[in-house]
Amino acid sequence: MEHEFWHERWEKSQIGFHEGTVNQYLHDHWPELAGQGTEAVFVPLCGKAHDMWWLHDRGHPIIGVELSDIACKDFFEEAGEKAKVHPGEPFTTFKHDDLQIWCGDFFQLVPDDLKHIRLVYDRAALIALPPEMRKGYVDHLTAIIPDGTRILLITLDYDSNEMQGPPFNVSDEEVFQLYSEDYEVNHVLKRDMAHDNPFAKRRGLRNGAAESVFTLIKK
Repeated sequence: MEHEFWHERWEKSQIGFHEGTVNQYLHDHWPELAGQGTEAVFVPLCGKAHDMWWLHDRGHPIIGVELSDIACKDFFEEAGEKAKVHPGEPFTTFKHDDLQIWCGDFFQLVPDDLKHIRLVYDRAALIALPPEMRKGYVDHLTAIIPDGTRILLITLDYDSNEMQGPPFNVSDEEVFQLYSEDYEVNHVLKRDMAHDNPFAKRRGLRNGAAESVFTLIKK
């Protein structure tokens, strides 16, 4: 999946993967993962997710990484906040207090960039990638985050004959295949998406879909 694909999606506002509110699974399960702490959080392929403001309001410093500069700008503008923009290579950074979005390619991150990270939130990264890119994503994430880092992962599974991603369908079995070698994997929740769910109706998922929540700890 080329960079141009994502730039075009954002330019045309084809962002059906974007949620306009805080994700309910984040709200419900983050305290189990993070406790009352305020450790730094990494949000890969973050888009303009409102979830980052929610995490920041709980006291967490945030680093998101996002390819689209449109998403980075919109994130702050839609919240009525101004960000300081620092052009650079390989990332241009958008900063507001200790909430940062690094605009650039996730695969350009190196371990020194995330050495202070202890928590990861992935609602829209793994499911944004086609099958052939997922192992590379997981391998790179594993290489750049410290041991002991905890991850909240949310996935979506559906009949791929009914819908063309992104977001792509990721089965529970694939999650275990991708992560179990390097992480302790806990399948916290699986919930069927109602047929009248706005997303399911909009994308024509007649056979329904299911969302899963996982917590992972890097060994």
